Amino acid sequence: TTATEVTNVSAVSSVLIGADTLEILFSKDAHRRMPMASTTKLMTALILSEQRTPYKTVTVTKEAVCVEGTSMGLAEGDSVSYYGLLVGMLLSSGNDAANAAAISVAGSVEKFAELMNEKAAALGMVNSRFVTPSGLDSDGHYSTAYDMALLASAVLKDSTLKGIVSSEALTVSFGNPPYDRRLYNHNKLLSRYEYCIGLKTGFTKKSGRCLVSAAKKNGCTVIAVTLNAPDDWNDHIKLLDYGLDRLKSKDITYSFEDDTLPVVGAAASRIRIEAEHFACGCTENTLENMTVKAELLPFVYSPVTPGQTVGRVDYYINGSLIHSSKIYSLADVEVYTGEQSFLKRFKRNIIKLVSAFI
Repeated sequence: TTATEVTNVSAVSSVLIGADTLEILFSKDAHRRMPMASTTKLMTALILSEQRTPYKTVTVTKEAVCVEGTSMGLAEGDSVSYYGLLVGMLLSSGNDAANAAAISVAGSVEKFAELMNEKAAALGMVNSRFVTPSGLDSDGHYSTAYDMALLASAVLKDSTLKGIVSSEALTVSFGNPPYDRRLYNHNKLLSRYEYCIGLKTGFTKKSGRCLVSAAKKNGCTVIAVTLNAPDDWNDHIKLLDYGLDRLKSKDITYSFEDDTLPVVGAAASRIRIEAEHFACGCTENTLENMTVKAELLPFVYSPVTPGQTVGRVDYYINGSLIHSSKIYSLADVEVYTGEQSFLKRFKRNIIKLVSAFI
């Protein structure tokens, strides 16, 4: 895909970013505030998943199901897990699932919207405002292509959500009593584009066709967003191809000048350390603007076990944090104190003495 082809996308607003670095690879009026329809549910799902209780079961209220538009098939009195709601809102785009999640987490749709806006602020979505958990048209409910790309990046870092949005179909159990249902993903890119790994479709008459997608190839992941795009499937194939062609996977794992750390209370005086592996898809320009900061404990007390965290490495691009990796120890260190230490030294000295006479 050429730059000219990407420029000719049908979307009123669009953006393409590297998922690892948030580097903008292409944009078209990407900061324009627009309705984003059911792609809103990416935010609802992120907040629900961050409750870290996927097996929690809720009873569906009348308020949750009294909503127009797409549905996962919930009825008042149904039992459904948080995981079931996640699948229902991300695959079937269930407005009932989004409302049920909001009411369960915050007590009301209005209170949940406050959580959505707090999360948006934390993610740097400065041109977004959420009013509904489902994305149905509402005054003052808007985002931008760029902000939705930031949201997609956060969603892809959540292993549960990443697994759901990349699935063409999943089976979940709900009802009164619950029974298994097969739900299918509205995102046709999963079957049309071999590198697609998600994320979410959306449509209302006011917003037009909205789509947030991601693709991964050769260790590189890109995110594309189009708002009000009549030809969104083809727009995204062009954008994703263009992005994947531009990025290269680079191993930028931090390496130490001195890969040891002092140990207190052990026979060994130092222990070897290593930074967690980090590779990202980026352009050469991104690497030039990257800075790395390592924070390390001045020493550790024995006992030290393999994999024990002893510090952190932060990676920045143009001053913005894009990734944090832990620094960890590589080997066991036993404690040698008091009598134990004396006995071990005595044993070693006896061995040396006997060896001298052999």
